[in-house]
Amino acid sequence: MTNQTLDYPPLPEVASLLDQLATQLERHLLEHRITDPLLIGIHTGGVWVAEALRQRMQVNWPLGTLDISFYRDDYSQTGLNPSVKPSNLPFATEDRHLILVDDVLMSGRTIRAAMNEIFDFGRPASVTLATLLALPGRELPIQPDCCGQHLQLPADQRIKLSGPVPLELNRVFHTPATEENT
Repeated sequence: MTNQTLDYPPLPEVASLLDQLATQLERHLLEHRITDPLLIGIHTGGVWVAEALRQRMQVNWPLGTLDISFYRDDYSQTGLNPSVKPSNLPFATEDRHLILVDDVLMSGRTIRAAMNEIFDFGRPASVTLATLLALPGRELPIQPDCCGQHLQLPADQRIKLSGPVPLELNRVFHTPATEENT
C-alpha cells in the first residue's frame, strides 16, 4: 500500500479576501447610511481581520474585542477554553451601529454567542456581520452581510486563520469528535 498525497486546490490569498470584504463593507455602509460604526472582533481571528480591515480601509473606527467562551452553547459540555481572554468594549454599544467581524463562519454558533454577549452590553441600532470566509454547515440561520468569499470544502476539512502577521489560511483536517462550532 502506498501513501498518496491528495492535491487540493490552493486556498485563497488573505489579501484578496480583505480587498473583497473591504469593498463590500464600504458599499453596505453607504447603502445603509452608516457613517460612524464601531468595530468588534471576535477573538482571535476576528480581531486580526478587524485590525486588517481598519488599515486597508484607512479608518480609525473604535475597535472592541469579544471572547465568547462563556456564551458558547457547548460550554457545559466542553468546559472552559484554556486561553480565555477578557472581552473589551471600550465604548457604549446602546443605539450604535456595530460591525461584528469574524474570520470564518460555518455553523453560526460563534456569531450567536457573540450577539448574546453584545446585547448584554446594550441594544445596538444595528449589527453588520463581516467575515473573511463563509463555509457550508450552517446550524443556525445566520449569514454574513459582507464576506470575502463563500468557500466549499470537503466534509473532512476546515479552515484556520493564523496570524497576526502574516495572516494566512490553513487547511485543517478534522474528525467529528474534534470539530469546533464556528
